[in-house]
Amino acid sequence: MWQRLGGDMVEITGSGDCGNSPKNQFAQDVAVALETGRIAPGMLSEAVSWSGPGEVRAEGIEAVRQALQERPEVSAIVIEHAISHGRVGMANGVTVLRDGRRRRFSHVFEFTSTKAACVAAISSYG
Repeated sequence: MWQRLGGDMVEITGSGDCGNSPKNQFAQDVAVALETGRIAPGMLSEAVSWSGPGEVRAEGIEAVRQALQERPEVSAIVIEHAISHGRVGMANGVTVLRDGRRRRFSHVFEFTSTKAACVAAISSYG
């Protein structure tokens, strides 16, 4: 599936884990948002904390948005798994950057509630 993000088209290959699970689908959507830097309104809590790759640490939604602006442009994302249980979810996969490099990622999410409609904390690897 191709998705227009800003002026760019990004090829998104979703996980087979989402099926009939809106919570798994949300975990996948958050991972795509983090990889592309395009966070939808309401996806993250205002007080979200993000421990990213390397030394990246952001507290609050504006700090997360700013940190994501520094990430390289993406041409494709393959989500291998997107799962959730209770107030925790995760998604992992591969991102293909515009320059052709490939980067593996894994994001672990703590949701604000068991409904998994908003993220309170993120730990990212890769």
